[in-house]
Amino acid sequence: MSDSLTEHIDRLERRVDELLALCERLHEENRMLRDSQEALNAERAHLLEKNEHARSRIEAMISRLKAMESH
Repeated sequence: MSDSLTEHIDRLERRVDELLALCERLHEENRMLRDSQEALNAERAHLLEKNEHARSRIEAMISRLKAMESH
């Protein structure tokens, strides 16, 4: 093999290695982003549930106050 061809193959191998490393990093970043999104969705659902519970309690308090007021 000529030196030129060997150099070309070496450059190509390095480029393939770089692309594989990039794919690995992107795969890991994607996994972390999915995990983060899942955690945020769970937190949002929990906060919505707490908000609904608080709203129900406030409505019940308002009803009791109105009932006390009318007596």
